[in-house]
Amino acid sequence: MSTPDILEILVRRIDGSHLRGLSVIPWAAPVLSFGDPFQARIATLGLNPSNREFVDVAGSELDGLHRRFHTLRSLGLKCWSDAKRAHLEKIQESCDRYFSGNPYDHWFQALNKIIVGANASYYGMFAEACHLDLVPYATSCKWVELSGGQRSALLETSGDALGLLLRESAIEVLILNGQSVIEHLQSVAGCRFIRSVVPEWTLPRREGDGVRGYAYTGSICQISGIGLGRQISVLGYSHNIQSSFGVTTKVKQSIQQWIAKSTSEVYC
Repeated sequence: MSTPDILEILVRRIDGSHLRGLSVIPWAAPVLSFGDPFQARIATLGLNPSNREFVDVAGSELDGLHRRFHTLRSLGLKCWSDAKRAHLEKIQESCDRYFSGNPYDHWFQALNKIIVGANASYYGMFAEACHLDLVPYATSCKWVELSGGQRSALLETSGDALGLLLRESAIEVLILNGQSVIEHLQSVAGCRFIRSVVPEWTLPRREGDGVRGYAYTGSICQISGIGLGRQISVLGYSHNIQSSFGVTTKVKQSIQQWIAKSTSEVYC
């Protein structure tokens, strides 16, 4: 199945009943990837696209050189059911070329520093990394502000898209950014990863022993019932690099070193 075919499924769901009441931004195109997943060998994995991929700090739609992804307005559409093949190809192009445009560097630079030890980067003509999300739809509020029912419904409704994309890609390693991503991927992949305490990743607190850090390793062969046709290695760390309170430079460097060592073992 081609990328436009997957996008066609996703855009049709926006106008339908699948996403009603789930806080999905109705005029924003689904984001299948950040960067080209068919050029990448490593992919970081998050929850869902930020609303800041579509709006500025004041909540106005990004436009012109500031635009990152397509919307109904940028495509000249009244509703997603009117989207044709040419529109889907434009959406795909905006995903593939994300890091050569106006990427949300405030978020992605932190992750790029984590994967650089694996000789991978989101940036550059020969970038070998991309970013994927469990849910390809941007929501008007943050993931943690959604109800448990909304989060479950979004994962159930769109989990097949990630499976279809990974099946067609050449991605060998998934790097999971944070505990929520780890738990949700285990759920949709129907597996449990091996968890290990990493003392060097403990986040200091004024009182107590601090917040423990955990490393997760394993592999997946299916997502939401979609067989991937191969085993994809999984490396996860429990601290969300951008959101967890008190993630020190020392902890980030230790995670980077662990990713470097672990990916080298995958490729041996």
